[in-house]
Amino acid sequence: MTAFPDPAAFPPGFKFGAATSAYQIEGAVAEDGRGPSWWDTFAHTPGLIRDASTGDIACDHYHRWAEDLDLMQGLGLEAYRFSVAWPRVLPEGRGRLNPAGLDFYERLVDGLLARGITPYATLYHWDLPQPLADAGGWQVRETAEAFAEFSVQVMRRLGDRVARWATLNEPRCSAYVGHLEGRHAPGWTDLAATLKAAHHLLLAHGRAVQALRAERPGASLGIVLDVKPFTAAAPGAEHEAAVRRADGVFNRWFLDPIFKGRYPEDIAADYAAVMPGIGADDLALISQPIDHLGINYYTRGHVLHAPETRYPHAAEQRVPGAHYSTMEWEDWPEGLHLMLTRLQRDYAPKAIYIAENGAAEPDVVDADGRCRDTARVNYLAGHLGACARALAEGVPLDAYLVWSFMDNFEWGRGYTQRFGLVHVDYATQRRTAKDSALAYRDFIAAHRR
Repeated sequence: MTAFPDPAAFPPGFKFGAATSAYQIEGAVAEDGRGPSWWDTFAHTPGLIRDASTGDIACDHYHRWAEDLDLMQGLGLEAYRFSVAWPRVLPEGRGRLNPAGLDFYERLVDGLLARGITPYATLYHWDLPQPLADAGGWQVRETAEAFAEFSVQVMRRLGDRVARWATLNEPRCSAYVGHLEGRHAPGWTDLAATLKAAHHLLLAHGRAVQALRAERPGASLGIVLDVKPFTAAAPGAEHEAAVRRADGVFNRWFLDPIFKGRYPEDIAADYAAVMPGIGADDLALISQPIDHLGINYYTRGHVLHAPETRYPHAAEQRVPGAHYSTMEWEDWPEGLHLMLTRLQRDYAPKAIYIAENGAAEPDVVDADGRCRDTARVNYLAGHLGACARALAEGVPLDAYLVWSFMDNFEWGRGYTQRFGLVHVDYATQRRTAKDSALAYRDFIAAHRR
């Protein structure tokens, strides 16, 4: 059993919590004026979701939000990161506002505050309104403008109560997994479209930051990126080159524009034939100052040079003897420590928080009502230890949020993966706090003492 770090390694005011996203938990996809998103369309297309499921009901959080917030409070969570469903607020993506959608998020935020839980809001967690998808989606610059308009509408309603705002969640996934790998909406496999989507997502971030600062100058604004360290699975210059390329595609392609105002030259040279058009002021807009960086960390890439595979020609290898989750992701806490110290060294964000960190495991509720998820307890203990080491080395880390608060719709894998601190029986919607939730509760309580 991996030991949790000393809670005193985390400074007073450090926040411990959990995260979710709208489409993965809310359900109620056709209620109270919500319009369709491209994830509704994607999930309802036969053959695209592993278990043929959809997010139509998910965890029914739209109706059970108060029960869920009570459970968060009972577990001692100090912060909760949620996302705002764009089609619930603007059903056509632009123009007509749906007041009932904003009312829901206002109830949620007020409910969090009443329970002593700090709200962290993410404005885009992949649920693009279908009318905007039909008009070109992330292939057109107008979608970035529409996102800024949506962001301002949410800020006007909730800006006085939300502590921390993220524009986008994982633009890398939105671009690459959706437009190149085809496993997420819109389900494409086109590199040029992928790079265009990536650029326009980053433009959306920049436009939203600009618009939100104008709307509420004191707001705390940032973005959430998924990061992943890469290591060579064998010695040799060709494998080290594969590590560099993989890192460039996965990490630097998004970090460099935001923090350095440029795309990484080595990867841009390799992409030269399919690079999107970049306006004269685009990178200045993308790289304007932000207040914090949220990072999502799960695992590492342990790779070999593989020239027969798609660029970056890096094939992932299993590590003998390591524990792998049901997502086939290695439990490697040292990677979180490496990424935190690297981010501080190479990019120097003003503040960093862990916006997602967790593991999918084969969880079941036993006859005695317990869910004994020992592997997840070990995962959390190890990764909290990595955070403690980074803090001791001066990384400006100020919050740790587990992915996820509860089991949910795991995108293209449907309901086959359980990441939650809380087990959800989807047939009955019964919630059961797993052993990991109870261990996390006790750790948070010890930190407060």
